[in-house]
Amino acid sequence: MDQVRAMRVFTRVIDEGSLAGAARALDLAPAVVTRLIADLEEHLGARLLNRTTRRLSLTDVGESYLERCRRILTDIEEAEALASAAVNEPRGNLRVLMPPAIAVHQLARHMQRFHARYPHVSLELAVPGPVSALDESFDLTVISTRAELQGDFIARRLARTEVILCAAPEYLARHGRPEHPSELKQHALMLPPIHEMSRGVTFERCGLDGQPLESYFTMPSRPVVATASTDTKYACALHGLGIAGLPSFVAGDALVEHALERVLPQWRLYSFTLWAAMPSRKFMPARTRAFMDFLLEIFGGKDEDPWLAAAGCPTSRPAAPEADAAAAVPSGD
Repeated sequence: MDQVRAMRVFTRVIDEGSLAGAARALDLAPAVVTRLIADLEEHLGARLLNRTTRRLSLTDVGESYLERCRRILTDIEEAEALASAAVNEPRGNLRVLMPPAIAVHQLARHMQRFHARYPHVSLELAVPGPVSALDESFDLTVISTRAELQGDFIARRLARTEVILCAAPEYLARHGRPEHPSELKQHALMLPPIHEMSRGVTFERCGLDGQPLESYFTMPSRPVVATASTDTKYACALHGLGIAGLPSFVAGDALVEHALERVLPQWRLYSFTLWAAMPSRKFMPARTRAFMDFLLEIFGGKDEDPWLAAAGCPTSRPAAPEADAAAAVPSGD
């Protein structure tokens, strides 16, 4: 038995949630995956997985073994990368987790350039939904968060993105352009799920220097669409359904092309910071470093909103000094 191969298959089964998913991800026959797990359990003399017809879960031994497997496989990968870094260009499989809206509206347009620059790197991209914390089962995680980062990992700021209200010009021509947040109750809104808005929303009207001049708190009325899917809200806004709250990196192109119009441009909702994070490791594989550097190149790496600036919209607060865009540090520092 190739024990390292079996360990890799075992960790992938957990990451994918099933034997069949691991087989598809590794391009192996399901029978091969099943046999390798069985051989590994026989070699160890312990059951690693509980299998039922509906779900698969780790045994207590399996949980402990998985943690050690990840460490061992990381050490093997780092040793291989260290040995080849001096003579080889970035290559191999790179597992990346990021929110789907970032993948669709920002990363996809640049991937041809990344592939041309690093043709031997294969990107395995997971976009299951919102991402607010590091997932150590991936080489790199793109995080979108309003909170301070906490944890023992490496992170670099990519950019800041404002959440702005947008609507199609034809919708606003029919229903009017609100001049104050209190007028939003008269409009069709596309918002996050109701429970996320249960504490209400505070708008701040900002001056040219970005400093708040006025605050307005409101409990949003029941929206015409409530969804966590940014792209669904974006599509509804483009088709004239109503006013949507969208990250600037999603709405930016539509603002430039006048397919969407910013609503209440002098009022600020809130902003997110986008981070690229990875587990702390003694050695970073060349492909991971290359992708991190590429993300910093396309996003800018500063505490400012490049999409509002590109669309000619005023930013709601001044950018922090450039030095503030340095790498995030582990919690406690």
